[in-house]
Amino acid sequence: MFTFETADQKEVRRFRIAQFNGRTATIKSGGTVVTGLVRSVLEHSSSMPTRWTITLIPAPPKARPAVLRPGPRFDSLAEEYL
Repeated sequence: MFTFETADQKEVRRFRIAQFNGRTATIKSGGTVVTGLVRSVLEHSSSMPTRWTITLIPAPPKARPAVLRPGPRFDSLAEEYL
């Protein structure tokens, strides 16, 4: 599990929406990028400004799909118009 704190309300809202919808969320922390499911968003109202602790469960990266066929060839069509 990956835990971090933030005071950015927009970021917290994004993580709460991801948690509600069951989607993965991505966070950049230092030089690392963590993608995973949001487990919890806890508010610490006693601190000033208000801070939140967000916990992510890292997910394995998705494999890129293999290209089944090459893209369209426009070069052959361009020669016919000349």
